[in-house]
Amino acid sequence: MSHAFQALLWMLFQYLAPRHNAQIRFLKAQIEILRRRLPGERIVPRPEEKAELLRIGAEFGQQVKPVLEIVKPETYRRWMNDAKKGKQPKSSGRPRLSQELRNLVVRMGKENLLWGYRRIVGELKKLGYAIGHASVRRILLEEGVHPTPEKKQHRQPPMPWNQFIASHMESLVACDFFIKTVHTWRGKFQAYCLVFLHLETRKVFCSPATFNPDEKWVMQQARNAAMWMQDEDIKPMMLLMDRDTKFTVQFRYFWKKTGVRPKRLPVGAPDANAYCESFLSRLKGECLSHFVIFSLRQMDYVVGTWVNYYLHDRPHRGVGNRVLDPNFRLDTTGTVVCREQLGGLIRSYYRTAA
Repeated sequence: MSHAFQALLWMLFQYLAPRHNAQIRFLKAQIEILRRRLPGERIVPRPEEKAELLRIGAEFGQQVKPVLEIVKPETYRRWMNDAKKGKQPKSSGRPRLSQELRNLVVRMGKENLLWGYRRIVGELKKLGYAIGHASVRRILLEEGVHPTPEKKQHRQPPMPWNQFIASHMESLVACDFFIKTVHTWRGKFQAYCLVFLHLETRKVFCSPATFNPDEKWVMQQARNAAMWMQDEDIKPMMLLMDRDTKFTVQFRYFWKKTGVRPKRLPVGAPDANAYCESFLSRLKGECLSHFVIFSLRQMDYVVGTWVNYYLHDRPHRGVGNRVLDPNFRLDTTGTVVCREQLGGLIRSYYRTAA
């Protein structure tokens, strides 16, 4: 009877073994597929996962080598030895950095492109964060931020233009020309105006129009602009200008004598003078493009009216939707009245005295 039972067990094993082996191969194939989806990723089991693998491995005598996929056999044997000594499984590697710390590293790297990795480590140390410069470097490289100075050449990387502008707005004035076609009884002519814009306060000086922007006229507008800056207590250190030939050597020399450094912008880069270009775009889009101009006097009146509105009545999003006029006072009482200028093209609202 015992021989018959053994034969039955052997036949049952022969029937089930191929199915069991196929299931194992099927599971291993799935694991291999998943590993190929994670190229270069190192799988580090957590302590509870290590304990679970050791428990299951003990059920078949720890003969895990044929089915071991996520760690090396010697690593698994080390787990077994630690378990025999009564040691509890521990997390591998260094503790993972918190997302808060990672975000702070990225923020410092983006806001301070001239800081090196060790400079960021020192700043974090002041805030109570312990992190190495290698970790800072890895985080910033993953985010595509490269703040380290070029130490091999013993020089710092060039500051991005937008950061340069943001860092020096108080001391920057930009200038540019704009033109408008004027229809006269002698034909059509191009009228020129020269604009000076203080970047921080958005205060602007606009010259009278002329058909002949020669060197003498340009120099006179430079002197007028210098007096305007003095009256407005604007103390620029640099004057941004494009490479227009009307900005002559004498024009640049005049500003150098007043202690202002002329800064000529790159060729074909209007974005480098974005604040001035934005102002001129608003002047044309909100005002000049809606008029047919017949004389310089009319152009001066139209432009002057809009510039006065720009300086004293128009809210500006770039400065928190405030009015540039420092004497403006918020009034919450009285009747709201609309003031129209230039035939209703310009409208501003104010309150009458209660």
